[in-house]
Amino acid sequence: MARVISDECVACGTCEGECPVEAISAGDDKYVIDADTCVDCGACEEVCPTGAISAE
Repeated sequence: MARVISDECVACGTCEGECPVEAISAGDDKYVIDADTCVDCGACEEVCPTGAISAE
């Protein structure tokens, strides 16, 4: 199960640098997680300042 990023994302980029498998990238107005690449480690969720990342 992959993590997802909600509309609470402020596109700060903090999560992108924490992802060990580079599953996170900038989208049009928020960051997005590639579900096929995500290993559900939770590193991104721990550093998100707005709490926008959660389990799918």
